[in-house]
Amino acid sequence: MKTVLTYGTFDLFHVGHVNLLRRLKGLGDRLIVGVSTDEFNREKGKQCLIPYEQRREIVSAIRYVDEVIPESSWEQKVSDIRAYGVAVFAMGEDWQGRFDFLRAECEVIYLRRTEGVSSTEIRVLLKSFDEEKVRQIKEALDLIANVARDLS
Repeated sequence: MKTVLTYGTFDLFHVGHVNLLRRLKGLGDRLIVGVSTDEFNREKGKQCLIPYEQRREIVSAIRYVDEVIPESSWEQKVSDIRAYGVAVFAMGEDWQGRFDFLRAECEVIYLRRTEGVSSTEIRVLLKSFDEEKVRQIKEALDLIANVARDLS
């Protein structure tokens, strides 16, 4: 069995995430996704709109994903590769070169992102909304997370 591993925050889940996970699954038999914890995101200087548990549930509900693990530090990648018998470590092309050191452990691949959509662009758009709009969007995202959980 060929295991593929990736990591991400997966905040503001969108079609680019789905496309990436589909392509990652196509690289092997089993896809493990490390979802960044809220604490780790704070260390990275990121603030998520969606809490870790909900992001984990959303990613878990995607049919291409076989297992979700918490990503709590930069350093865990080597131990995760060894613990899960990973053959392929893959990330989006915006991380090009940053994980080449993992080539000593497994194959490392950087995949192209879906054009025209990104969490960063969505975040910029959200900042243009007033507080009421943001509250409505958060409620809608909570509803989506609940539907995803019910479907799994």
